[in-house]
Amino acid sequence: MLTGKTFLITGVLMESSIAFHVAKIAQEQGAKVILTSFGRTMRITQTIARRLPETAPVIELDVTDQEHLDSLAERLGEHCAQLDGVLHSIGFAPEGAFNFLEAGWEDVSTALHVSAYSLKALAVAALPRMSAGGSVVGLTFDASFAWPVYDWMGVAKAAFESTNRYLARDLGPKGVRCNLVAAGPIRTTAAKSIPGFEQFEESWDSRAPLGWDVGDPVPTARACAALLSDWFPATTGEILHVDGGVHAMGL
Repeated sequence: MLTGKTFLITGVLMESSIAFHVAKIAQEQGAKVILTSFGRTMRITQTIARRLPETAPVIELDVTDQEHLDSLAERLGEHCAQLDGVLHSIGFAPEGAFNFLEAGWEDVSTALHVSAYSLKALAVAALPRMSAGGSVVGLTFDASFAWPVYDWMGVAKAAFESTNRYLARDLGPKGVRCNLVAAGPIRTTAAKSIPGFEQFEESWDSRAPLGWDVGDPVPTARACAALLSDWFPATTGEILHVDGGVHAMGL
């Protein structure tokens, strides 16, 4: 499905990462993948990269560092002539952002910068290498509702989803699609950093018509791989739910 394509994949930290499984599926389907990491996590990502079917190169990218963004296209040239897609699997909020009424702007602005604005920043930075027909795919947690404990991260995800729609508008004429996958809760490193995340784990399976396994990132990863492929040539600005059906249910 992905033979001959090259993808830039962010957010590979552990084998439990959704991004790791997107990279694995992409390679199994014939693609070349390039991973990103930065700072102290570089060594972790380089180690995890060796657990893929084929060891993937890792380049440094902090999406809040404009120098990293400005040089991304040039540095990608060391590994590929062009990109066919980018996976945005980046999110962070300081602990204070998980208290809605008491959070200060410093914590909130960090959450918005890393978890929302970075989608635009990454897409624009990769654009010089993107081929016509390329695809930007991001991971979200349905921002249609005020979830327990999610607080300003939920607001950041709402901004993230809006950013995707504007990117779809502006990158469509350049032949680039922009879509999101709204995943149910997955027990990843990022999820474990959210205070009270176990509330989602305990209730999601019982609410999902298809059931839900918080320890299985593969269904979400498959959806990402499909959106990165050529099988959705006329789909952009979309949010594809992979949550067992919870988004469609009432109380």
